[in-house]
Amino acid sequence: MHVTTEIDPNSGALFARNPYNTEFTGLIAFFDVDDATRTSSGDRTEFIGRNGTLKNPAAMNRARLSGKVGVALDPCAAIQVSFELAAGQEREIIFRLGLAGRRGTDDASKLVHRFRGSAAARNALQAVYQYWNHTLGAVQVETPDASLNVLTNGWLLYQTLACRLWARSGYYQSGGAFGFRDQLQDVMALIHAEPQRVRAQLLLCASRQFLEGDVQHWWHPPSGRGVRTHCSDDYLWLPLATCRYVLTTGDTGVLDESVHFLEGRQVNAEDDSYYDLPGRSGEAASLYQHCVRAIQRGLQFGEHGLPLMGTGDWNDGMNLVGNHGKGESVWLGFFLHTVLTQFTAVARLQGDYSFAERCEAAGVQLHQNIEQHGWDGEWYRRAYFDDGTPLGSAANPECQIDSISQSWAVLSGAGDVQRARLAMEAVDKRLVRRDHALIQLLDPPFDKSPLNPGYIKGYVPGVRENGGQYTHAAIWAAMAFARLGDRRRAWELLAMINPANHGKTPEGMVTYKVEPYVAAADVYALAPHTGRGGWTWYTGSAGWMYRLIVESLLGLRLEVDKLYFAPCLPADWKTFKMHYRYRETVYHIVVLQTPGGNGKTSVTVDGVERHDQAIPLVDDRQEHSVEVRMPAPLRLRGDPGGGRATTDAPAVSREALLGHIPRLPPAPAPDTR
Repeated sequence: MHVTTEIDPNSGALFARNPYNTEFTGLIAFFDVDDATRTSSGDRTEFIGRNGTLKNPAAMNRARLSGKVGVALDPCAAIQVSFELAAGQEREIIFRLGLAGRRGTDDASKLVHRFRGSAAARNALQAVYQYWNHTLGAVQVETPDASLNVLTNGWLLYQTLACRLWARSGYYQSGGAFGFRDQLQDVMALIHAEPQRVRAQLLLCASRQFLEGDVQHWWHPPSGRGVRTHCSDDYLWLPLATCRYVLTTGDTGVLDESVHFLEGRQVNAEDDSYYDLPGRSGEAASLYQHCVRAIQRGLQFGEHGLPLMGTGDWNDGMNLVGNHGKGESVWLGFFLHTVLTQFTAVARLQGDYSFAERCEAAGVQLHQNIEQHGWDGEWYRRAYFDDGTPLGSAANPECQIDSISQSWAVLSGAGDVQRARLAMEAVDKRLVRRDHALIQLLDPPFDKSPLNPGYIKGYVPGVRENGGQYTHAAIWAAMAFARLGDRRRAWELLAMINPANHGKTPEGMVTYKVEPYVAAADVYALAPHTGRGGWTWYTGSAGWMYRLIVESLLGLRLEVDKLYFAPCLPADWKTFKMHYRYRETVYHIVVLQTPGGNGKTSVTVDGVERHDQAIPLVDDRQEHSVEVRMPAPLRLRGDPGGGRATTDAPAVSREALLGHIPRLPPAPAPDTR
């Protein structure tokens, strides 16, 4: 092993370093404890014992460790403290684990001394509490659904930040890499809580774009070594996330930030990808121009006038549909239309009217091509193979329908209105499994037919992308129903997706088997494992679920310095509350569903009615009271309202939002995917 250990003579801490790894040269990891009687070891064999396990290590049967450290060991860091406690006696022992910078042993020793003692430990822990309180307190909701409150007020953003953005690793995948599309989708959920992190991610991702407009599919920091592919959607998430950030925050200055491109050989036509360390190009451009280059890269179409699919278009498992350069993606057509529509507004903000017109014209043509070649009769197709065979068609023996084409027909606004409604009816009929509370990605799963879309077919039918619930896509379906105003089905799908609902009973947990407080990437649709969750923590569905709740259902929309509400609520909800922190000012918002009102929504801020129905945001460090009254929807016969009110949640004060720790279920340490 290349990891060497030593005992620091200045602090007594156990140090570890790897001088042979160029990414970690000079960095020192340390392990320390506030107890002079400690013993330690850097030898894993000594700690565990021959044929031993971590459940019962040999060191637990010894009074002390040998102090053996150095090179050529199976390295570990073990510290043992022995003590005796009398009845009723307490003793506090503080361990420290950390990493020091590149200035060597002296720097590590100083860091160890700096954080010794209970006061330093408590101050550090308090800083962590304050960070999470401030971040998670940006948006706090009080709805009749207690499980919804717990997820929205804490767990979903915690999962997105701690697992997806920081650790980039989890129990199901020890990764550590940045995914280009992955973390861009994650940060889009942080527009209220940490907009500065959204900005930083935009610039980081722009720096992973090649001169040709494509990007690294994923890369490992700090070196930047990663994979270049023929994937067709990665680079388009950069302009989409940029649009969301700029149009929501009003920060047009980010568009002018200069970022260098990458240089490297292009992927050979016959290859799927290659792994390498690309070079930094001498050429730089503004973030705006990076987005333009990405869109230009995306304007490549096949014989049906639909975008080329390449070796994956969000669903990486469909890597053989268009790997010969001719296959086309219907879903990507809807997604590209979304990008073109939103970027038209950003281009006009930049005064780039010619590119705005190009985006607009391309969007119109794309809409026509989708309607001409994407519609299958009752729903939209998924794609065309290189040889022109349709995928996601009633004529296919497998994968006759894929949910994401139907959802994005609605979310993009590019689908014909009547066809989009029919498509979502097909989703409800063909993919929503109410008997097992799951929503399939596609059906029937790939199994024995000659169709070979790629490695998705390697999954067992009914598992993960191959016909199981892929929660990412299930959330998009719920968003689409909300966009259509179908509140009953939107809330019904959310109830199926909500992990807490799978853990309400012992029987439910026996089936679900995974954590009921974080989003799971998938739920199996295969007997005898039907209803079992999989791939928790490290899933982009956490951020999307947050947006489903806060934006699609509770109706929050931010436009620079104004808030708007257009909720899609269950009919039997009379009210919900939202506490929104704008910088250091809190707005207490009550949303009421009331009969009458001439069918119009009214908004009052501090007792003054707003005729533009907007809530102006001013950072005056005061508390503001807002009331939003909206007409209750007509109750149709047989419509249960999509939700059931329970008990009123307690009020949340400004102090609870800005100065105290939220009362959340205990969260695991933030080191998961």
